[in-house]
Amino acid sequence: MTAARILPERHEWTVDDLGDLPKDLPYELINGKLIVPSPTLLHQDMCVELLLALRVNCPREYQVGIDLSMRVDRRNEPRPDVVVVRRGNATRSPLPVEDALLAVEVVSPTSTFRDMYDKAKVYAHAGVRSYWVVDPLQERITLTEYALGPGGRDYEQITHTEDLFVTESPWKVSVDLPALTARKNDLLAPEGP
Repeated sequence: MTAARILPERHEWTVDDLGDLPKDLPYELINGKLIVPSPTLLHQDMCVELLLALRVNCPREYQVGIDLSMRVDRRNEPRPDVVVVRRGNATRSPLPVEDALLAVEVVSPTSTFRDMYDKAKVYAHAGVRSYWVVDPLQERITLTEYALGPGGRDYEQITHTEDLFVTESPWKVSVDLPALTARKNDLLAPEGP
């Protein structure tokens, strides 16, 4: 019999409280709220596909990773679905946010508002230059690309598409969203005879 994990009760969490959590518990801390995600196979599959697309032309001075914590401040330690950081962070956890070039979130039914608004503000205020939100919940998968605006504190939308996404930032990257939609539909199709 497995005992249910009981997390310490807190009205608001800080990074100082995270030491009270079980070491193997994946978590995010967003604006003082503790989030314990439980991703689906579809969600994780999309993350891997995005990682692979980013790795194609990845310059040697950067690394691409999945599901890694980034320390931002006392009330925020997000865990981007995919993140691009400067090389030299292979054994660090959490990652230093100042080394992040791009954060990518794949929307899930329980994370839409958090990914579109809360995390966007956290990443922008931390100076992460680019932010992508991929939405597999729509009939056709969409990708929205944001970049820091002139003041460096808020994101401006650069692209929103459900077609082939091509960008030069952080380097030349191509994401075939129609192919990802077909992959999603295949994963969600009922098993045949």
